[in-house]
Amino acid sequence: MPRPHRNTAQGYTHHCYTMCHAKKYLLLGHYGKKYFIESIKMCQEKYNFELIAAEIVGNHIHLVIRTLADHETISKIMQYIKSRIAEKYNRENSTSGAFWNERFGSKVIEETEDPRQYLLYLLWYIGYNPVRKKLSRDPRKNQIGFIRCYLNFKTEIDIKITIHNYFHELGPDFNECVKKFLLYEDAYRKRLAVLL
Repeated sequence: MPRPHRNTAQGYTHHCYTMCHAKKYLLLGHYGKKYFIESIKMCQEKYNFELIAAEIVGNHIHLVIRTLADHETISKIMQYIKSRIAEKYNRENSTSGAFWNERFGSKVIEETEDPRQYLLYLLWYIGYNPVRKKLSRDPRKNQIGFIRCYLNFKTEIDIKITIHNYFHELGPDFNECVKKFLLYEDAYRKRLAVLL
């Protein structure tokens, strides 16, 4: 049975995730972070898109990307990032062969029942992913730490993050938006406590 076509709608926000080959923890530690950040930076220099969130979790990565009309598709952007990470890893370790499982997963945020709520909750889900895997104690202190950009207006991290419009719709100014955004963290933490 042929696999379904990916939704590559332009001008939409895509939650993308991809797993290392055989679920191996190939991205743990300093070098995993280095490959990830360098590859994203290269992609941001080559293509036009908005990076809403990015996090690394040892054996997989999460990216939230908003593509722009008449620019590169989500498939082209993800293919580029995945290829660069694999190249860097194989070169550094003098290896070859598969680095990723076959295909990346993706979901178009704007096609969910309540896109704004979905995205704002998703940001905390992604931020807490390394915490759940015991790679971090707080999403604010993760290796990539994209969530800090949503909590402090002047925060800069190693990659350029574009704050999504759904965040800006939470209030009349950044501080009000942060207050409401933290309610999504509370909701996520309550759900996490039930799961644990």
